Amino acid sequence: MKTILIIFFLGITITVMSQTLSLEEFSQYPQAQISNDHVTMKLMLPDIEKGSYRATRFDWSGIIASLRYKDHEYVEYWKSTHDPLIHEDLSGPVESSNMPGLGFNEAKPGGKFIRIGVGVLERPDDKPFETFKTYKILDHGEWEVKKGDDWISFKQSLSSDVGYGFIYTKKIELKPDEPGFKIIHTLENKGDKTIETDQYNHNFFIIDGAGSGPSIEVEFPYAISTDNDLNGKMKIDGSMLKFIRDFKKGESIWMELKGYSKDLDDHLVTVRNVKSGAGLRFGIDKPLSKMVFWACQTTYCPENFIILEVEPGATETWTSDYTLFAE
Repeated sequence: MKTILIIFFLGITITVMSQTLSLEEFSQYPQAQISNDHVTMKLMLPDIEKGSYRATRFDWSGIIASLRYKDHEYVEYWKSTHDPLIHEDLSGPVESSNMPGLGFNEAKPGGKFIRIGVGVLERPDDKPFETFKTYKILDHGEWEVKKGDDWISFKQSLSSDVGYGFIYTKKIELKPDEPGFKIIHTLENKGDKTIETDQYNHNFFIIDGAGSGPSIEVEFPYAISTDNDLNGKMKIDGSMLKFIRDFKKGESIWMELKGYSKDLDDHLVTVRNVKSGAGLRFGIDKPLSKMVFWACQTTYCPENFIILEVEPGATETWTSDYTLFAE
């Protein structure tokens, strides 16, 4: 199998360029494709000047722009506008941390904090962390991308003068014997301080073009409940989360789900389009720390959280597993 090596030495300057794009127009951005007999996946690549995503909320690596099995599509870009510096302008599955970042709470205005998969950022003032804000990136670290026919890996090496440093590797490999893929993560702590953070996948599913409505069902391996108001938009039926009606433009819903245990099987979630018969199941080989569900008119997002704690000199690994089906 031939291997292609692409190395990105990311600098310190970002050019702000706002553009409005259709999904087809994403071909202008750096990207790669992997495939096998089952699945074809298109990914957007990290690039300081030309990348399709250059904001600071989400990890720049492993951004999946298209995911196809047979004649079914599982992922598309979910907005009608696009700006690389807007926190949510990307497609998924895509990963992030809900916590502010390593060292944010200790940093003074003008000080530094770190977000894994992004870089060293500047805390501009004494305001609390703003999830949707794009912060100034002082150091992107060094990115290395390797690709084969049916796999791709991303490695970010980063050091700082505030005690944090790491080598973060994410490898996406297509399953050889069934439709699906794995996201294999490795986080090696090269700094002087313990890395303590959460990590989650926003997912951003769109199955066969269906938006949020009765054609989409989400199933969990446990009876679910929530304290959030469903506002007549959705209902809970045992382990199933169902849409009562089609969402209109501008509508959304957010809820934190309860009912899971520390059993790894509780991490397995199924999302299906009941009209087309296509769907997927996913989970992680670590216990859930939180399960959130968010949806708007175009996309539906079960967001599964885990907790990471990596001592200096130690290495943590975890794997997300996705299986696609078409009934």
